[in-house]
Amino acid sequence: MVKSLLLALPRGYCAGVDRAIETVERALTLYGRPVFVRKQIVHNSHVVRDLECRGAVFVDDLAEVPEGATVVFSAHGVAPAVRTEAHVRRVNSIDATCPLVAKVHAQARRYAKSGYTIVLIGHAGHEEVVGTLGEAPESIALVQSADDAERIVLPPDRPLAYITQTTLSVDETNEIVRVLRRRFPHIEEPAREDICYATSNRQWAVKELLPEVDLLLVVGSRNSSNSLRLVEVAHAGGVAAHLVEDVAAIDERWLDGCDTVGLTSGASAPERLVAEVCAWFRARGAEVRERPGAHEDVRFKLPAELRRAERAARHAA
Repeated sequence: MVKSLLLALPRGYCAGVDRAIETVERALTLYGRPVFVRKQIVHNSHVVRDLECRGAVFVDDLAEVPEGATVVFSAHGVAPAVRTEAHVRRVNSIDATCPLVAKVHAQARRYAKSGYTIVLIGHAGHEEVVGTLGEAPESIALVQSADDAERIVLPPDRPLAYITQTTLSVDETNEIVRVLRRRFPHIEEPAREDICYATSNRQWAVKELLPEVDLLLVVGSRNSSNSLRLVEVAHAGGVAAHLVEDVAAIDERWLDGCDTVGLTSGASAPERLVAEVCAWFRARGAEVRERPGAHEDVRFKLPAELRRAERAARHAA
C-alpha cells in the first residue's frame, strides 16, 4: 500500500505553453469560431480536446485552412516555407512559436548566413526539429545520439557550430556535445544553452526526487518530448517510471511493494490532471506532499500579431 505521494516542483506548464494556449483562447474571443491551429498547439491531448470544444480546429496542413481564416502556428515553431505559404494563401496567421524555439531558429539563420555547417542535436520528425531544419536546410546536419556524433562526417573547410532542440535530455545532450567537441575541437556552441529552462528544471526536480521514491509517474502525452525525457531520467537513476496521459492510465499493479510514489508532469500537461492523480492517491489513504524546488516566474508576451489585432478591435469598439 502506498503511504505517500511526493510531488516534484517545478512541474507542468512552462511559459511557452502558457503563451501558446492563451494565444488560441484569445484568438477565439477576438475572431470567433473557428480558429484554425496548424498541428497540435502543444503536445497534450487534453489541451487539444479542450480547445476543440471551444472552437479551435486542428489541421496538419495549411491547405485545410480557408482563405481569409485565422490560423495559429504551434509553440513548436514552423519553417519559413510555412509562413510563405500562409501569405500566399492569404490566411491571417498568428505565430505562437515559443520565444526560446525562435531563438534557436535565429541562431540557425545567423550561422548559415556566416557560412557555418550547423549540427542540430534533436529528434528526427519532431515538429520543432522540422521547423529548425527548414531555416537552413543546406547548412544543417541532424545528430540524434552520441553514436551519430561519432559517425557524422562534416566539411573540413567550413566553420562548425551546434544548436539543440529545446526539450532534450540534459544528460544525453551533454554526452553528444562531449563527442562533438572531442572530434571537432573548434566547434562553436550557443551563447546560452538551447535546452529551455523549464525542461532543465523539471529534469533536475526529478533527479532530486528519485532517492526518496520507489516509482515515478509522469503526467504527459506520448508525443511530448519533454515528458518522455522525464521518464528517461528516472530510468537512468534506477527508478521505475511510467508516462500516464491522466489518472485513468494508472495501473494499480505498478504500485505493488511501493511505499512512496513520485509524481511530476511535462511542460504541456495541465495541473488539473496532476490534481486528479493526487485525489486518486488520497482516496487510497496516501499522504500527498510537495517537495520544494526551483521557483519559475518567466512570462512571455503574446504574439505581436494578436496584440495588434486586439488593440485595433478596442479602438474600433
